[in-house]
Amino acid sequence: MNELTLALGGGGLRGAAHIGVLRVLERKGFRIRGVSGTSIGSIIASFYSAGYSPDEIEERVASLDFTRLYGRLLSEGPGLLGISGIQKWLDSNLGDRTLESLQIPCAVVAVDLLKRQEVTFVKGSVVDAILGSIAIPGIFPPHNYGPYQLIDGGTLDPVPVRAAREFAPNLPTAAVILSVPPEAPQTAWNVPLPLPQVLTSRLTRLRITQAFGIFLEAVDIGQRSLTALRLEYDKPDILIRPDISGISFLGDIDVKDVIRRGELAAEKALPEIRGAVSWRARVIRRVRLLGN
Repeated sequence: MNELTLALGGGGLRGAAHIGVLRVLERKGFRIRGVSGTSIGSIIASFYSAGYSPDEIEERVASLDFTRLYGRLLSEGPGLLGISGIQKWLDSNLGDRTLESLQIPCAVVAVDLLKRQEVTFVKGSVVDAILGSIAIPGIFPPHNYGPYQLIDGGTLDPVPVRAAREFAPNLPTAAVILSVPPEAPQTAWNVPLPLPQVLTSRLTRLRITQAFGIFLEAVDIGQRSLTALRLEYDKPDILIRPDISGISFLGDIDVKDVIRRGELAAEKALPEIRGAVSWRARVIRRVRLLGN
């Protein structure tokens, strides 16, 4: 009974590593009984739950034109970048699907600015839930959906272990983490400005731009510590941590390289995954025997 649930963490475009993890799990015969996602993890989780194979998800991510992805509309709320390009891409691939209609149970985690609390979506529009989950404060505008004003789920829950575990509490939960430990060196955000290169290079020398860079570094420190604390509290059965060193958070990436890093991390974790799955299966069998 090679079954487990999966929690896919946030991490910008480093989330392509999630595709590699899914590919290895499928190849080795593991069945995912439920998947949750925060931020980029919510995108990959939703695509997979909708029936897209890892190869199909890779094809769609690789087809993205990152130079046009973050354009802003005048109607969009406060944010350095816009989400119109992302929304158009999501609409073309996921359409009007609802979370409750997906082939695999899926949870999308966001944060409601109005009530200052985490929101876990298991019903409703897939695209709207994702647009809320990926709305990095200050980078992307908040997403209004129903009674919520949503921002990035990583604000409170960078790797949504609890949401995944709720689908099948008797099965092991694997957490895929796209951040580095708190003590590791600073990693680059490289926020892409939708401006000509000459103007962008000038802006990077302005004090306000440098100040924003310091703000992002502070956010990175906080996110690492929050991730470590949540993992300690939620205690996933399996940790899968792809090597994301040198990979931009939002800038252009080599999709195949990032996916391969996910594959390597999953392959390295296979003994741990098999051990957790086998142990849970033995416990379930013993409980059933005692019940008889």
